Amino acid sequence: MNVSGNVALVTGGASGLGEATCRRLASLGAKVAVVDNNITPAEQVANEIGGEAIQCDVTDQASVAAAFSSAEKALGHAPRIVVSCAGIGHAARIVGREGKLSIDLFEQVLRVNLFGSYNVMSYGAQGMMTQEPDASGERGIVINTSSVAWQDGQLGQSAYAASKGAIASLCLPAAREFSQSAIRVMAIAPGLFRTPMMEGLPEDVTTKIAANVPFPARLGEAEEFALMIEQIIANPYLNGTTIRLDGAVRLPPR
Repeated sequence: MNVSGNVALVTGGASGLGEATCRRLASLGAKVAVVDNNITPAEQVANEIGGEAIQCDVTDQASVAAAFSSAEKALGHAPRIVVSCAGIGHAARIVGREGKLSIDLFEQVLRVNLFGSYNVMSYGAQGMMTQEPDASGERGIVINTSSVAWQDGQLGQSAYAASKGAIASLCLPAAREFSQSAIRVMAIAPGLFRTPMMEGLPEDVTTKIAANVPFPARLGEAEEFALMIEQIIANPYLNGTTIRLDGAVRLPPR
């Protein structure tokens, strides 16, 4: 699929991997909806790239539906490119100190990471089905964000790993379902990336984390994630799978 001239909707677009994706797609000629629950930084990104900022709570179906409607009205047609980067990474043991349970946190993480991605994919695919196929025969593509924690979740990451594992598992059946509508579904499982979440850690901790990456021995850059988004969109034979983008890292137990 050609990025140029198409509408792209990116959740979590105000910062980190989502922001880099918005900037990359805009530089390639896409009309970008910068979707985020935090509207002020979303507006800043949108103003800088000539896109449209839209506030959205991905856990709320009505909010997601409104976001897609707003994107279509503002940018001319339903998005053919939908990227879900909105997510949270709260950590907790299943049974913590003094027997404290983390069931509420588990539900919150799955609601944002998994249900949020599912909501966005659902409305995105629904809109793509109304589009005529492009020159390559495609109607659109959905790219969800998993994590290497899907396969090597660390202690305290049960909720996060479960949510990201579900996103990876969702990829193939969704791609099979939407194949009849010429819509592809992919997922990226990023490793250790330089994002606002990671930048909040002390420098010595960041250095120790980066030392676990075989090559390149550093944190990934958000622009490299955005490059992977571009490459997936461009390659029509990528469908129904999850790509690890991680410098060959495998996370230790803790």
